Amino acid sequence: MADPFEVRMRFTSLLHHLNASTSSALKAASYALKHADYSDDLHSCILEQLERNSMNNRANIMYFLPALCDVAKEKGEVSYGRMMERDILRIVDAVAPEDGTGAANVKVVRKVLRGLEGKGYLQARTVGELEEWIGGRDLMDGGAVSPAQALLPDQAVQSLEAAVLPTAMRSTPHSTARDAYSLTSGIRLDKRQIEQRIEEDRERHKRAREGIWAVPQVGMNLAEDAEFEREWEADSDVDEDDVQLTKEEAEERSVALEYEEPVVKISAD
Repeated sequence: MADPFEVRMRFTSLLHHLNASTSSALKAASYALKHADYSDDLHSCILEQLERNSMNNRANIMYFLPALCDVAKEKGEVSYGRMMERDILRIVDAVAPEDGTGAANVKVVRKVLRGLEGKGYLQARTVGELEEWIGGRDLMDGGAVSPAQALLPDQAVQSLEAAVLPTAMRSTPHSTARDAYSLTSGIRLDKRQIEQRIEEDRERHKRAREGIWAVPQVGMNLAEDAEFEREWEADSDVDEDDVQLTKEEAEERSVALEYEEPVVKISAD
């Protein structure tokens, strides 16, 4: 029997070191499932870390929740999913608080909520009410620029330089994002945190792009190619235009081959 205090400390450390990689989330989820007897204590660790840690770590924990629910569902453990659903209001408020300190996490919250809804862990009505509740939290004071924009590399220069900073203050994208956020919201972000968030967002976007074309293979029968079946269904039926186009391409190829044959014979001689 594991020591409860040791289990809590180990799980807390795993939560604190979560990042954008899938392996870190699966490692923490597997540990939580291994010690499911302490699910109440481990769930309280999640809430504590959400309320105590930095903005980036809160976002990582939010992304971790679907992984935890997936692993628990595979093993038939329902306690984590139920506790997450019970405390979802507290979780959302911790990740993207109303005071603006987690404004850059509002987009993360919306994305994770929709993912949880799609997998059946949350009801559509609950997600709709939560999205309405956090509406406007992604805006900084004055509603000019969202801190999420200050952290996303593809929007940092255009939005922040045009809307917030005078010409004399423009420098690098990182310093621009940091200074704009502190000027408009009164909240000072560490440069290292901004750079870390940019890298983690890039990693998540990269993984999302990698899975765009992935087609799940149903069953073990490799003779039934799921990707081929999808492409077959997506293609339109062959009509007269397709037949005519094929004939024209065949004629063009035959003409091209007639011109190429003498060249081949001459070179052979």
